[in-house]
Amino acid sequence: MRPLLIPIGFDKGRVDLDVVPITLDETNAFVQNHHRHHKPVVGHKFSIAVAEGEKVRGVAIIGRPVARGNDDGWTLEVNRCCTDGARNACSMLYGAAWRAAKALGYRKLITYTLPYEGGASLRAVGWKLLGQRGGGNWNTPGHPRIDTDAALRGQKLLWTAAEQKGGAASLTRCAAGRDGECGHAQCPQLRDGEPAKSGRHCPFDVREAGE
Repeated sequence: MRPLLIPIGFDKGRVDLDVVPITLDETNAFVQNHHRHHKPVVGHKFSIAVAEGEKVRGVAIIGRPVARGNDDGWTLEVNRCCTDGARNACSMLYGAAWRAAKALGYRKLITYTLPYEGGASLRAVGWKLLGQRGGGNWNTPGHPRIDTDAALRGQKLLWTAAEQKGGAASLTRCAAGRDGECGHAQCPQLRDGEPAKSGRHCPFDVREAGE
């Protein structure tokens, strides 16, 4: 039986999540109920979800890049990534989205975040920050469209996951924003079942206090 879109409370505790399939209609329903500023989408290439048992805890919608300059036939975009606050859900979704895109033959996956969102979930699975992009309203006199939400009219941060020539770089420091939230393929905490197993702190977390 596939997971159900069961309403649940906001929970940041550790949960056991699995990547599961989901339809666009189901994904849009989850986005409508949980996303802070984005609305449902009309179409997609594919969508994925993460679930705790029968409960969907997060979804991602992957489609063609919105900006025509990025729509080169080899690139997809995570148009929506939305969770109910479940720990590690965002990292799992971004990681699974890139694996699926690669399996379909795509060479790059991109997404945008707002400057205040940080990007820890993206860094945790090896995505790279390319810098600030865009800003403004999609509704222009030459191309009439529905007005862009006011919260989305400022500049955004562009992130990418792409094939690395010569293989992926070795992990040398903690890639997550917090111990236990990493989704990086080389994370020793994930490999050893930590910190749940013994409470061990990430050996790569060498940041100074306040960094």
